[in-house]
Amino acid sequence: MNEIQIAVINESTVLKDAEVETAVAALQKQVSGDFAAAWGANARLNFVERGGKVPKSWWQVGIFDNSDQAGALGYHDLTAAGLPLGKAFAGTDLQNGSSWTVTLSHETLEMLGDPDVNLSALVDDGNERHAWLYAYEVCDAVEADNLGCRVDGVLLSDFVYPAWFEFFRPPRSTPFDHTGALKAPFELAAGGYISVLRVLEPFGWQEITARGERYEQRPPVGSRRERRHLPREHWRRSENRAGSEEKQG
Repeated sequence: MNEIQIAVINESTVLKDAEVETAVAALQKQVSGDFAAAWGANARLNFVERGGKVPKSWWQVGIFDNSDQAGALGYHDLTAAGLPLGKAFAGTDLQNGSSWTVTLSHETLEMLGDPDVNLSALVDDGNERHAWLYAYEVCDAVEADNLGCRVDGVLLSDFVYPAWFEFFRPPRSTPFDHTGALKAPFELAAGGYISVLRVLEPFGWQEITARGERYEQRPPVGSRRERRHLPREHWRRSENRAGSEEKQG
């Protein structure tokens, strides 16, 4: 099986290439080390400067200045060709006092954990009124910067282990995330959240926060919650401005 190749493209004006290259080197260690050990998913990360060519078969993660989606510091999507694409918004992160390296790590790991944005875990407690599908987002539950881990001095995102998606796994029976912040399946750390689909009526995707809040309103256009709600043929495809079709080699 061919190794997955991911281009990490610096399209921002607030970061120097050297800063991104340092972050990519640390992220490579996280991906090939702790994440691959837990999830069995690995990839080769390749730094690409602005305007650089990207082979058509490579996945992509673009680092931009400002978010193109309200309230989003980053997200992962699919290109028009159906290949995984992650976006991190360094300028928006810096304006909000957040870590762009955590966002970069977050979106890269989630892209590896659910490349097609279509995986979920069933939670059925035996109550005929309760049945949920939890989206396979491996960093959302522990997304806060203060939960991150450092690799070679670079702050990267925490992530959950497969056991976090096992409803009947007893609390404290095994590690549920990399830093040990969580003690039970489907637990959310402070600042964390997760998208869930209620299988029974009323049917629809919701977002649950660590505070127990539930958001059921119409999801933002282009958001992960909207994409999970819509049939795939109705998705609005994303585009990496640094590696769009016409610039790929």
